[in-house]
Amino acid sequence: MSTHPSAMPVRAMLVLGTRPEAIKLAPLARAMASGTQFEPIVVTTGQHREMLHQMLGLLGVDVRIALDVMRSRQQLSDLTARLVRELGEVMRGQRPDLVVVQGDTTTALAGALAAFYEKIPVAHIEAGLRTGVIDNPFPEELNRSLIGRMARWHFAPTAAAARHLTDEGVPAEQVFTTGNTVIDNLLWVLAEGTGTSAFRTGDKRILVTLHRRENQGERMRGMGRALRRLAGRGDVEIVLPLHMSPAVRDVLLPELGGHEGISLVEPLDYLDFAATLAECDLVLTDSGGIQEEAPSLSKPALVLRTTTERPEAVEVGAARLIGTDPDTIVSCAERLLDDPAEYRRMAGAGNPFGDGQAATRVLTQLAEDFAAEVPVGTATTGPYSAA
Repeated sequence: MSTHPSAMPVRAMLVLGTRPEAIKLAPLARAMASGTQFEPIVVTTGQHREMLHQMLGLLGVDVRIALDVMRSRQQLSDLTARLVRELGEVMRGQRPDLVVVQGDTTTALAGALAAFYEKIPVAHIEAGLRTGVIDNPFPEELNRSLIGRMARWHFAPTAAAARHLTDEGVPAEQVFTTGNTVIDNLLWVLAEGTGTSAFRTGDKRILVTLHRRENQGERMRGMGRALRRLAGRGDVEIVLPLHMSPAVRDVLLPELGGHEGISLVEPLDYLDFAATLAECDLVLTDSGGIQEEAPSLSKPALVLRTTTERPEAVEVGAARLIGTDPDTIVSCAERLLDDPAEYRRMAGAGNPFGDGQAATRVLTQLAEDFAAEVPVGTATTGPYSAA
């Protein structure tokens, strides 16, 4: 790798399109903007425009370029093609020194692919997550694997994720275990203390998030029936922020709308979401990031999926992978609601996903590699050095 002029900041293009990407890249963007080593160029693709733009300012992220790629009910192939084309144009105009992508979205895949075509090195945040089932979750599992073939820096949240990468042949000197930046942002947001919880009663409080493609349709209707049964206990308050996807709303609004004990709310900005998570007793989710956030706040999480790319939470006992059967959802939730000993076991299991310093580790490594006449990915010393 050639050296970077020491007097010039490293131009780092952070590509994000969804709310989870914004949450997990915000600590990097803030840290870059507060120093002199990096010039952050934040590009939003608009993949989750309504969910994204309500929160970027609250997270202290300044957007340089905003694209508008979404079309109503467009196919993944159309979205991917449009993203690669438009991001390629932006990269040719901006000529960043590196491109940073996060996670497993179509935006992340397209950002990495566009950078690869432009011969710009890619840093992958939250690298190495795997379920081992190529189409579950769909299309995220394949996206992660493909980004892993293109990235030059692989910042893994856990040692297990790092091992996935080296087992796949990624050079160990390019893999770094950092913790997950979602913990950095959660702690930052809670320290700000400006969010408002969506819960309104003193009942047992359940926070629910549902949106996975593989769960849409009849499976999601079954989940809705399970939520109605839980709310029917009379001592439970359920808050479900509705995803913007029409496929989700078309199912959940008829199934749950107007039901006593269930509050269907519009997507919460991240400050309010963090406050709501902090106040809940139990999480039911098919999402990804909340599986990392919930253990940080000692909130048991029941994962409504058949696979998870975050098995560490399951292994330590902070989360439980229970599938999508309505009877199973009800029985597992009621066990936690009614058995204090079982609840304490899950709530006290601990958080395997980091200590809130992931962004610092990422930027330290990137700064060292751009400052030194050494191959990209040279390891630092210490407990978070190359796997």
